[in-house]
Amino acid sequence: MPTLKKDKASWSGATLALVAALLFGASTPFAKVLLGSVDPWLLAGILYLGSGLGLSAILTLRKVLDLPKSEAPLRRGDVPWLALVVLFGGIMGPVLLLTGLKSTSASSASLLLNVESLATMGIAWLVFRENVDRRLLFGAAVILAGAIILTLQPGEMAFGWGAVWIALACLCWGIDNNLTRKISFADPIVTTAIKGTVAGTVNLLLALSQGAAVPNLTTIGAGALIGFFGYGVGLVLFVLALRQVGTARTGAYYSTAPFIGALIAVGLLGEPLTMTLLIAGAMMAFGVWLHLTEDHDHQHAHGEMLHEHRHSHDEHHQHTHAQSDPPGEPHVHVHRHEPMVHRHRHFPDLHHGHGH
Repeated sequence: MPTLKKDKASWSGATLALVAALLFGASTPFAKVLLGSVDPWLLAGILYLGSGLGLSAILTLRKVLDLPKSEAPLRRGDVPWLALVVLFGGIMGPVLLLTGLKSTSASSASLLLNVESLATMGIAWLVFRENVDRRLLFGAAVILAGAIILTLQPGEMAFGWGAVWIALACLCWGIDNNLTRKISFADPIVTTAIKGTVAGTVNLLLALSQGAAVPNLTTIGAGALIGFFGYGVGLVLFVLALRQVGTARTGAYYSTAPFIGALIAVGLLGEPLTMTLLIAGAMMAFGVWLHLTEDHDHQHAHGEMLHEHRHSHDEHHQHTHAQSDPPGEPHVHVHRHEPMVHRHRHFPDLHHGHGH
């Protein structure tokens, strides 16, 4: 049944975002360990170069093995969006985060990263007019309240510049997430490899020009490995989730990353499991649960649309094929959507940008 297919797609998008959150959440406390011996700006460069070069190696292997292309290519019109993604998400975001980490505990910093989901949702709703209902807004308010409780505690949890830098990093990534939606139809491995390689190179050169000391090979290798999984593979999965459930909801699912990071920080770094941490975490978990249990179902209209992305012939893809179009499914080619009106459970994916 069509509705069942859409439900499966929605759960697939949530699963992709949650696995991406697992990878990124784990990267924060591990990066904190390296900060004792590496300049934050230099570490940002290593993390993103690890991401970019690792994914570039996968692309090279794919080419050597002559594997069939299953994703849409980047087009010239996508370059400005990609450049902004690199600037906000690849250069400014990680430098601000790692600067904040120097004066903030890894567990606190991990939970503060929930601000990214709020920034992502707010920009998607207010700037890009993506549908966000009262349930999502209430969940966001609960998450924000938990973050505020965390930042205003005395001692190591105290509000300070570390929290400010991390909040600014989250704002940069909120902008990045919304801009990435603009190019989410293209091959996510290609876009993430470009982002990582360019951002990593820029951060590395800037750090070295400021006199940052080059760490030993073991530290470089560890940073590159963390970057490959947390910033590379994680971002590829995040982009795939954007296609299926939209920016605001992907950001909501992704907000589970701080809980993962905080738990690892407590176990790995021996940081205290305080009542403040538990209360803030419980509030944020409740907010995330509200997001995950949303059910969006109503009659809606699709206008005519011409675009290119990976797809199968489901209820939204009933177009005919030219002889030059690739056989088999899923496949990639430029295709046209005819106007239609129907009802089913859905989220703001590539085909559901209608008003409410």
